[in-house]
Formats: sequence, C-alpha cells, structure tokens
Amino acid sequence: MQAQEGDRVRVHYTGRLDDGTIFDSSKNREPLEFVIGEGEIIPAFEEAVVGMHEGEKKTILIPSDQAYGPRREELLLRVAHEQFPPDLKPYVGQQLEMIQSDGQSLIVVVVEVDDEGVTLDANHPLAGKDLTFEIELVEVARPAPQA
Repeated sequence: MQAQEGDRVRVHYTGRLDDGTIFDSSKNREPLEFVIGEGEIIPAFEEAVVGMHEGEKKTILIPSDQAYGPRREELLLRVAHEQFPPDLKPYVGQQLEMIQSDGQSLIVVVVEVDDEGVTLDANHPLAGKDLTFEIELVEVARPAPQA
C-alpha cells in the first residue's frame, strides 16, 4: 500500500548531521508513528513519506530552513545570577526549564556562566542544521471510509 495524506504510518528512521553524527534514530525502539497531514512532525519529513510503499527505504536531506529554522541570536538570553533559585548552580551544558509569561514551558541550555550572569540558549538544538534522514516505511494503516 502506498502512503497518502490521512494514513497512520509507522517508520524507522535515522537522522544525521552534515558531519555524519547521528542525532536520533528509532532503530533500537518502536517505529515512529504519526498520521500524515496532522503536522505532528517536520512537514518535509511527512512529505517524503507520501507516496512510499511499505518496506520502501529512502534518504532525504531537509535544509535547516525547512527543519528547525536558523539559529537566532535573539534567543540567547542573559540572566543575572540573582534570578536563579539560591540552591541552583548553573553549569555549561545544563538544560533548564523556563516558564514563560503565557504559562508555556521552554527548554533552554546554559551556554556561558561568568561573574556577571548566565547566558541561556533558547534555540532548538538542531536549529541552523541541515538534517539527513534515512527513512523506512514499516506500515501503512488507512482509516476506514466514513459512512
């Protein structure tokens, strides 16, 4: 069966950066499952699955502007030490959760700590990176027609 919009699909994938580093893979776990067209994953990844047949494999390149977008300097935040809880000692590489004024949570990474404060990066870790995916379509499930 050929995958099309509205189908629930299961795929195995391996994602690589330009230097060959694997940033994610489903090979040692259950396949990724999603409904094509519901926007649960990167649109270019969804589009690549459309038209594939069960068992088919393909490799695609998703440029950064179609993946997680460019790195944005305005998402580097400078925070004074006093704005952290007294028992928290931030260190480079640490991931922290910030609650925004609208109540949404945001994961940030500590990229610098000095005497004046802490620099946090709110960019997605894959922002600014082109992504190569090896995709294998494992299963296609077509929804029953509506009566």
